[in-house]
Amino acid sequence: MSSGSSPLAPPRSFLWTRRIFLTLLTGFVLLPVYVMISSSLKPLADVTGEFRWLPTELTIRPYIDIWSTVPLARYFVNSLIVAVSATVCSVVIAVFSAYAVSRYRFRGKRLFTVTVLSTQMFPGILFLLPLFLLYVNIGNATGIALFGSRGGLILTYLTFSLPFSIWMLIGYFESVPRDLDEAAMVDGCGPLGALFRVVVPAAVPGIVAVAVYAFMTAWGEVLFASVMTNETTRTLAVGLQGYSTLNDVYWNQIMAASLVVSLPVVAGFLLLQRYLVAGLTAGAVK
Repeated sequence: MSSGSSPLAPPRSFLWTRRIFLTLLTGFVLLPVYVMISSSLKPLADVTGEFRWLPTELTIRPYIDIWSTVPLARYFVNSLIVAVSATVCSVVIAVFSAYAVSRYRFRGKRLFTVTVLSTQMFPGILFLLPLFLLYVNIGNATGIALFGSRGGLILTYLTFSLPFSIWMLIGYFESVPRDLDEAAMVDGCGPLGALFRVVVPAAVPGIVAVAVYAFMTAWGEVLFASVMTNETTRTLAVGLQGYSTLNDVYWNQIMAASLVVSLPVVAGFLLLQRYLVAGLTAGAVK
């Protein structure tokens, strides 16, 4: 150790080991991204032929053809409507539910929280057949088309995101001091006024974390979307399969479409990253 270094500084070998490990980890993460980008800029013959790290010919034709090979714009709109609607409903319901559990005493409170948390123990595929039969029977009895509709898919995604959202916001709301609620009520606010003027502004990171979780759950789900939708209401996660035909697989268009549809989500995630990290860490400790 040199004379000018701090006695608490890590050894030089540790620093170099960390740098090497982080470099290898970064390369491991970015390598598939590079392959995706390079494949999206190649003609189909180059993608299906011998793999080359550097494209011999660059073309933006796949980015033009993705909109005509399959109705990608319609799939994008369907995914956006379903994901945003499921996110908004999940956040609104979770805010009211978590506030009631964290601030009030009522009969069955413990049973409610245990039930909400226990729903996360079961794999989602267990609910596929019951929800399918339920939607079909409701449609036959009432004429309300839940199967094959966006509304039915939104309700389906709520069964996944809402329990975790409620459980997470309960922990976050309990970290907000109750003195803030009491001070707001002394100033003339009712329970709803205290919620929206005091608790919600203080819990913005937790609410953003819940919103991101709900949106990502709905945006990338494949199993239920492949069963609960039809040609009109199909989402992106299922619609990308349209680039695979009986005669060929348009790998370059699949890579281009995957990049195009993921850019808005990645950009939004990066913008909200600091809120997401703060919400997850603060909500984990009561």
